Amino acid sequence: MRRGIGVLVTVVVLSLLAGLGANAAQARPRVAFIYVGPIGDAGWTFQHDQARRHLAATLNADTRYVESVPETAEVARVMEQFIRQGYTTIFATAFGYQNFGLEVARRHPQARIIGIGPAIGLAPNVKTIYGRIWEGRYLTGIVAGRMTRTNTIGFVAAHPITTVVAGVNAFALGVWSVNPNARIRVVWTRTWYDPPKEKAAAKALLDAGADVVAQHQDTPSALQAAAEAGKMGVGSESNMQRFAPGAYLTGTIWDWREVDAAIVRGIMAGQFTSEDYYGGLADKMVTLGPMHARVPADTVRLVEQRRDEIARGTFQIFRGPLADQSGRERLPAGKTMTLKEILAFDWLLRGIEGQAPTSR
Repeated sequence: MRRGIGVLVTVVVLSLLAGLGANAAQARPRVAFIYVGPIGDAGWTFQHDQARRHLAATLNADTRYVESVPETAEVARVMEQFIRQGYTTIFATAFGYQNFGLEVARRHPQARIIGIGPAIGLAPNVKTIYGRIWEGRYLTGIVAGRMTRTNTIGFVAAHPITTVVAGVNAFALGVWSVNPNARIRVVWTRTWYDPPKEKAAAKALLDAGADVVAQHQDTPSALQAAAEAGKMGVGSESNMQRFAPGAYLTGTIWDWREVDAAIVRGIMAGQFTSEDYYGGLADKMVTLGPMHARVPADTVRLVEQRRDEIARGTFQIFRGPLADQSGRERLPAGKTMTLKEILAFDWLLRGIEGQAPTSR
């Protein structure tokens, strides 16, 4: 009899342990990522993949990804496939994925879809994330304004969406804060990932007299063009110093690791907030790369001071008076742009040379 009881206890214990193992396996987060470019872009997609790797390393997440998915209905097909495979937390890492993500989210309320802001629309199971990249752009503008010798600075810009436009304008304000005589010329590639086109745009700016070229692009092509011409460049998206160490002045860097991890931890705990979230210098979603040794110490100190002031909210980048390229006043003196107004930028500041973002 005692032996029978012992066998019964053993069976129960083993069953409990098996159940615990199954629950642990079920608790492991399954997270999918959809990338607009290749991981090898060394920029935007590369940084998102660093966040995916961080989830695997710190939360034991089971992660999958698909590269180079266009901003078309193809993204909805990829999302549906992930959901069928049990990956119901999906980071859709391109602005142009939003409409398709909303459609998929409505069909699959159990899914959690995290897109790139600004939000076009939200559903209870949709969140968008982005950062105040213009904060970092302003700081790199200070460096570019101090380092130019020709007083001509180029900017190779991607698509003329509001957040890119805000970055171009903030960069210009940073330049002019230390060098009001500098000329800033912008060229739009209307691409996220097209190394030859980005490089050609940078070369055109360099041939037109620019000795510093900044960018909002997913690859280091513009920076490399500056290096090949013996000029200087400002990177974007990731630390691009290794691609042109002699030319890299500094650059903006996206760091998605902590915000992505916080979202996944919340989902594991049964918590999810549908919102349009913006990080920045304050939460280190936006940071700066290393400074070139040639950048003067007083410039480095000024950048650090402005970074702290922007993070604390004591310094406002977009403060009036501000006028557009036609000279029309858009923000009166003494006024500061709200986040909503910044996210509606469809015009360039007076003094910036180049095609208006609304032109085709």
